[in-house]
Amino acid sequence: MSDAIKHECGIAMIRLRKPVQYYIDKYGTAAYAANRLYVLMQKQINRGQDGAGVANIKIGTDPGTRYISRYRSIEPSAVNYIFDKINKKYKKAKKLGGHDALTDADWLKENIAFTGEVWLGHLRYGTHGENSIETCHPFLKQNNWRSRNLVMAGNFNMTNVEELFSKLVQLGQHPKEKTDTVTVMEKIGHFLDEENQRIFDKYKHQYSNEQITNVIENELDVARILRRSCRDFDGGYTMAGMIGNGSSFVVRDPSGIRPAYYYADEEVVVVASEKPAIKSAFNIDFNAIQEIKPGHALVINKDGSYAESEILPAREKKSCSFERIYFSRGTDPAIYQERKDLGKALIPQILKAIDFDLKNTVFSYIPNTAETAFLGMIEGLEDYLSAKRREVFLEGKPHMGELDELLNFRPRVEKLVSKDVKLRTFITNDDDRDTMVANVYDTTFEVVNSGIDSLVVIDDSIVRGTTLEKSILTTLDKLNPKRIIIVSSAPQIRFPDCYGIDMSRMKEFIAFRAALALLKERGMESVLDRIHESCLNEPNSYENFVKDVYNSFTDDEISDKVAQIVAGDNIKAEVKVIFQTVENLHKCIPKHTGDWYFTGNYPTTGGTRVVNRSFANYMEGKTVRAY
Repeated sequence: MSDAIKHECGIAMIRLRKPVQYYIDKYGTAAYAANRLYVLMQKQINRGQDGAGVANIKIGTDPGTRYISRYRSIEPSAVNYIFDKINKKYKKAKKLGGHDALTDADWLKENIAFTGEVWLGHLRYGTHGENSIETCHPFLKQNNWRSRNLVMAGNFNMTNVEELFSKLVQLGQHPKEKTDTVTVMEKIGHFLDEENQRIFDKYKHQYSNEQITNVIENELDVARILRRSCRDFDGGYTMAGMIGNGSSFVVRDPSGIRPAYYYADEEVVVVASEKPAIKSAFNIDFNAIQEIKPGHALVINKDGSYAESEILPAREKKSCSFERIYFSRGTDPAIYQERKDLGKALIPQILKAIDFDLKNTVFSYIPNTAETAFLGMIEGLEDYLSAKRREVFLEGKPHMGELDELLNFRPRVEKLVSKDVKLRTFITNDDDRDTMVANVYDTTFEVVNSGIDSLVVIDDSIVRGTTLEKSILTTLDKLNPKRIIIVSSAPQIRFPDCYGIDMSRMKEFIAFRAALALLKERGMESVLDRIHESCLNEPNSYENFVKDVYNSFTDDEISDKVAQIVAGDNIKAEVKVIFQTVENLHKCIPKHTGDWYFTGNYPTTGGTRVVNRSFANYMEGKTVRAY
């Protein structure tokens, strides 16, 4: 994606199901879980480079022993920084207790931090607000009762923070911040307290307070806590939590918007945002990894038993298609094939755009995650050529040129665009900044026939069009092609996201800018005023009024206007822009149908309210977040 956007965070959880001594004896290290968590987080580093955090809980420690440990960091290599600090704890153990200390689980749990059974890691992309260590997950809610402590981390955005905040106030709380992270944690923490109190009241006449503590820890009903906590949530979420007694959970929203996968055997239960991370960390088959069902929570009890429990009734599954197009690692075999299929599906549009002149067309891609879609595009071209050869040789259809040329022809493939990551656009004036941005990408010269060849260059998606406009087209135009065709493996991004991706301001979308330009050209600007009035008069409507911005135009009209905008007045070559169709998107990614940023069909009522509010903000010149 040439237009870099921030997106969903990543989670990683490990629960050891056997005593720590078991892993020391079998694997020869007290750092078995720490090492696996490190791999889980490094393999998901694509999900968050603004910060990271790790927390650990020891089960069954004696009073007076520290049992919760946490490190967070916003260092440039936050994951390495955190695990270097954890590794120092093991070096400290050897120094304090000698070499034998590293093989004594009881001594380690009593004396050294990060030697417990329950681990939670988080990778952060800060989509809004400041990036400080206080904003890094996991968050910690502390209490002197072990079973009232709560550690949480998540990949989520809530659309109804104001409502959730008000409910906390009505409960008598005084939240310190009005953010989705704080409100979610305080709400779950409230019902965790109530669950503790419920069990205490049930047994207070049978046991002493000291005895009841153990009863509470063993009887805590985590699924019940989550059912009571999550019923008012509106948003996309995967939330992971650890309770001080050693219980843990991962809960997923009813539409399955945010991803969550798990693997369990007799030794571990492990959860991550992406399958390949689990595969790499534990060297298991992909088919052994399961998806947590929408509206369900994977609950791991203090004793290590686990189960998926329904928390909220599942809705139609609308898992984020952008995960498949761009965000998740392409080493997942299903995602890899989906991305290839997306590239292949564009062939009819591409052939039409180049007037079927493959001989004078060079194919390339914008590095680096568009490479898989590019491979699919080339496969599609090969399939097209095979079909043409079959028509000539088996069906006797006429053809142009020599038979040898037909037999031997291959699509012309070159690496035309390279990103020079060393360049920086320092503080400067706007004109000079544009010059600097134009040189962030470099190109390969002397592979294009000047004034003759068309260039077809594929990208994952086109969001704002800024890099395309300021850098990529300028770079490609230096080759003096006849035509430049930019291809997006994703459809036109028309609507803001409110479930985790940093795409919340409508004016930044190139498709929205194109629609505005068309409305102005055709004297239809009154449409904007009408939509604005509807957004203001019906703020809680379940109807997405903003769809009317696009309804008067075909997809091709908007694509052509996008091409005109990004080309500007300085590009000499003819510029075309091709977007994936929504129909082909669903054919290529049939099991992940969340497409609200393309279609405006939001899976929650809060999403629809957000898009209308976002449009009202645009009309009123406000640049604030719409949720």
